[in-house]
Amino acid sequence: MYEKYLVNDIPKEFLWGGAVTASQTEGGWDCGGKGVCPPDLIPLVKNRKQNNLMTTVDIQSAIEDKKNYYPRRYAIDWYHDYKDDIKLLKELGIKCLITSINWARIFPNGDDEYPNEEGLKYYDGFIDELLKNGIEPLITISHFEMPVNLALKYNGWYNRKVIDFFVKYATVLFERYKGKVHYWIPFDEMNLIARESFNQFGMPSDVIPNTFENKLRALHHEMVAACKITKIAHEIDKNNKVGTMITNHLSYPLTCKPEDAMASLKNDQFEDFYIEVQACGGYPKTMFRFLNENNYDIDYLEEDEIVFQEGKADFIGISYYNSRTVSAVSVQNLEDPEVENPYLETSDWGWIIDPLCLRYCLNRLYDHYHLPIFILELGLGTHDTVVDGKVHDQERIHYLSEHLKQMKEAILDGVQVMGCLMWGPIDIVANSTAQMSKRYGFIYVDIQDDGSGSRARIKKDSFDWYQRVIETNGSEL
Repeated sequence: MYEKYLVNDIPKEFLWGGAVTASQTEGGWDCGGKGVCPPDLIPLVKNRKQNNLMTTVDIQSAIEDKKNYYPRRYAIDWYHDYKDDIKLLKELGIKCLITSINWARIFPNGDDEYPNEEGLKYYDGFIDELLKNGIEPLITISHFEMPVNLALKYNGWYNRKVIDFFVKYATVLFERYKGKVHYWIPFDEMNLIARESFNQFGMPSDVIPNTFENKLRALHHEMVAACKITKIAHEIDKNNKVGTMITNHLSYPLTCKPEDAMASLKNDQFEDFYIEVQACGGYPKTMFRFLNENNYDIDYLEEDEIVFQEGKADFIGISYYNSRTVSAVSVQNLEDPEVENPYLETSDWGWIIDPLCLRYCLNRLYDHYHLPIFILELGLGTHDTVVDGKVHDQERIHYLSEHLKQMKEAILDGVQVMGCLMWGPIDIVANSTAQMSKRYGFIYVDIQDDGSGSRARIKKDSFDWYQRVIETNGSEL
């Protein structure tokens, strides 16, 4: 009776693919005129999750350190050789790859008068190689790769001047890759302000105190910059599509107590803020109330409102790794509001496993914003072992299969999902821990946490599985 109104399958134009970053794949940290960026400063340290804080002394010491091993300075060496891995990705069948361009490779100091041509030529070759192999490039303009000079000289995104440096950098990319790159993300996971304060904002903690107010000020400047470059992207090429991106932090209430339900609502309203500025063209009223009640000065100017209106996003990008559960007590800590969900299991690294929430998240975001949604990161980090030259990663296959089933249900619900990109289709250095042993890929890379290994590539069992998923457009999961 209602068949003509139904969505019956994953659309044929669906973009199956993979997701990486420049700093986790390239290496070549001091090659081709590149400047230093935050990932270059993270050594391999056990039980270290991320570099939340760095002082100016910490930064200088890390730059000069010749003793410790810094995994992302070398990564999996795409700077010197990416062609063979791109061929493997083509064999896998992916249609799209999201990666970042390392800002410090294009403007080594951030405030340079002219871009670094050698850095641009590297990306010329990389993007052309993707296109040659039938892979659509999707570019993240900033994925924690700000030139460290901007942190030392300007205090990073705390300083409004950095907006102009970023706009200049992004404009170079839009002009250089016009007609080659059509999909862009200004900033990766903008709602990670609590745990990525130095990575994301470049604020030395001895100069700019690590307060929520200061991080919101830096975030505001990023949002202004994102909307400015979105307008420019549309002006340079009307075919450009620019998204906004968050990681999923939508929540469940711990109990059915009204106070916990309200806590979940407040958490989700705060998460909406990160999308709403770019999707709807301005701050929500709930955020203004929060700022006013806390007497926060985030350098909000009335002229920023025009920028927000003129630079709206074309789609919403999300990374999905887990769900969040909150209570009336826990949500009072905005920087860490989560409580344990007794109904859900966790991964080797303690990340909650919750496929059903992916369907919930997609439906909820689409109901709110009526914009296409692109799953830009999805994956499971595990300890993978080579046995007789093979890697049997059934846990990964099961995890991804269950999540894709829920994604498909969301599509049948009517959610417009543009594509799904698997995080780390080839093993890369983990962002949160700087480990190689936290592996996400369909392709095993024989590099260990200390940098040892043959560099050989081995197709895991999941390689054949994902290849079949793509071939059947998700009909076989």
